Amino acid sequence: MNETILLIDDDTALLRLAELNLKKEGYRVVCAAHGILGLQMMETERPALILLDVSMPKLDGWETCRLIREISDVPVIMLTGRDDEFDKARGLDLGADDYLTKPFSFVELQARMRATLRRAKMPSTTKSAQKSGIYQVGPLLMDVPMHRVTRDDKAVALTPTEFRVLEYLLRHVNMVLSHHQLLSAIWGAAYSDAVELLKPTISRLRQKIEEDPTHPRLIQTVHGVGYRLMQPPTEMPR
Repeated sequence: MNETILLIDDDTALLRLAELNLKKEGYRVVCAAHGILGLQMMETERPALILLDVSMPKLDGWETCRLIREISDVPVIMLTGRDDEFDKARGLDLGADDYLTKPFSFVELQARMRATLRRAKMPSTTKSAQKSGIYQVGPLLMDVPMHRVTRDDKAVALTPTEFRVLEYLLRHVNMVLSHHQLLSAIWGAAYSDAVELLKPTISRLRQKIEEDPTHPRLIQTVHGVGYRLMQPPTEMPR
């Protein structure tokens, strides 16, 4: 395995215990006691996944996650001390891939890590499987083999999860896809009811690909059901 996991947390007892358990599973673990050090280590260690605590000195988990997303699409699982829907939604809005409430079992942590790492690797699998996967909807162009998205010929940077959601929507253009369908296809059957994972991802996609994210024309909400990506009507020349 030998994948590097970066654990950013100021709880030294948890750091030691997590490092011990994850090393037993074959991971290489590096630890940072606060967000500033974590960002520095992210640049030098190039982790496959980051476990990020919310409550830390110097730089909290929210701001650390925001800064990570400005420079990297590395998967992030946030560790929250409270089972609070607002905290969870805030982390997902900032670009986290999943969340886990303390205290947690290492069995659950490892299961979520495996699922998150699988999702992060799926675009490369898609590239080999769909050599001709080029989709265009209005000004939006997705080249799956090249793992590239452009809007009006300008590159759009997407996280692995955002890329897979957009690809799934493009593969089913003009079709209504339920929350359950999207969550099962992208996150897996175990997450089929976790609508709180899907909404922030759709919101971020709209920010990146819509001309006016507050009035989306491409990714449309079908209230009470899910979403659909619409092919804009061709404008007739005047």
